[in-house]
Amino acid sequence: MSSSSAVGTLVAAGLLLPAALAGPYATAAEAPAPQTVNVLNGDFADPVMKGDGPTTVAIDSWDGRNQRYSPSASGRTDSAHGVALEKQGNSLSQRLRGVRTGAQVTVSYEDSPAVSKECTGPDVVDGQPYTVDGSGGAVQAVTTAGDPDRVKGTPGPGRWTKRTYTFTAGENEPLLTFASKVTDSRTHVTCTPMIARVRAVEVPVALDRTVDKTALGTAEAYKGNERQSTLHNAAAACNGDNACVFRPDMRMSFRYYDRARVVGEAFVNCTRNTLEHTRVVSFSERGYDSIAQTYAAAGLALNDVAKLPTSGDRAEDEKRVKERPMAGQFSLAYEKGWQRAWQWFGGEQRNVVERIQPGEVSWIELQPSRERVEGWFLSKKDDYRLHAVIDGPSRGVPDRLLQRTGPMAEAEKQRCAAARPMTTTPVDAGAAAYSSDKGLLKVPSSAATRSVRAPRTVPLG
Repeated sequence: MSSSSAVGTLVAAGLLLPAALAGPYATAAEAPAPQTVNVLNGDFADPVMKGDGPTTVAIDSWDGRNQRYSPSASGRTDSAHGVALEKQGNSLSQRLRGVRTGAQVTVSYEDSPAVSKECTGPDVVDGQPYTVDGSGGAVQAVTTAGDPDRVKGTPGPGRWTKRTYTFTAGENEPLLTFASKVTDSRTHVTCTPMIARVRAVEVPVALDRTVDKTALGTAEAYKGNERQSTLHNAAAACNGDNACVFRPDMRMSFRYYDRARVVGEAFVNCTRNTLEHTRVVSFSERGYDSIAQTYAAAGLALNDVAKLPTSGDRAEDEKRVKERPMAGQFSLAYEKGWQRAWQWFGGEQRNVVERIQPGEVSWIELQPSRERVEGWFLSKKDDYRLHAVIDGPSRGVPDRLLQRTGPMAEAEKQRCAAARPMTTTPVDAGAAAYSSDKGLLKVPSSAATRSVRAPRTVPLG
């Protein structure tokens, strides 16, 4: 599946609707382009209604039970339904899916004074007040257009006015809320300001490539528009091979080279000659994920179903690849989106030929190729969404092995200059050698020595 078709899948899932999608490996210098945010059921058409209304019903993807009118009863010429905000402290709200903290969001919509036949002239003559706000933004007070000459018992024509509201998201998945401010106790419950055709566009935050793989951030879980206090229920909802699907956010996914690290030993040439030899270099890479890091930061034991193959223990991770449904859900989505298999862990063993000049040091550095994918586990049965960031070895580009030689460090110079370890001579250590031994004769045995000395006795008589 191509990147564009993967984005189409995100659109269908209600997570992302980018107008201009930057490539998943775009450079950090590229400024984020404005992108469309998918406001679910922004025309308030679902569930399908019978008649013209008003009807009080839970509107799909929105929280709050408000009065809904058909397009014609709302005085509209398009297919958008009108929703009248009830005055008893109720509101109409939805989380904007896929929007991240710091994004600048512009919401466009239309408002109108109530079309309810229960309205009297004073109820709507000067317009009706309400507020709109998004998490992190200022509350914006708005008054609809006025509707003069209204008579109770006659429906209003609908006087729709286009509005915009801009805010900077103060949290991931910011909550957009419309709330009526009609407080007159004499005003009928259906005679309240109306909202229609909600849309949104965002300028997303720039991709931060400096975040370390060991600190991928806090994983989050939602059920509908409700933020969950723990990840447990959302993870449990994915406990089955086809229970959840993973939807990557390609805007926030990228490949990179990790910082270099030394693998194996450093070879120091203390000799006066060039050394050449072959050695085996071995290294391994593991995966990381924000779900496990979130549990660890909270001091909690990781929920079994959420144990992705990122423990660092090869045997354990191989077991998790086979047994954990979420591991399979992620791998399948990655393979469809990027047309290659995901690699949870990896390792290499290579022969390296080294040529070390006198007075130099040789060592091997590794810059592993890694890949980071951000996205959502989505429950098919329930409206659970579990946000996760997963970082693992990349198959997309090769690792870098750097064969390095250079001058000795001061400590290495001192080591090379150190005297050869040996025992001392306890007596006359500084005296001259006392004789010459060319090693040409066998050392006589003690018996042979006595036989040679015997003839030195000369008889006298």
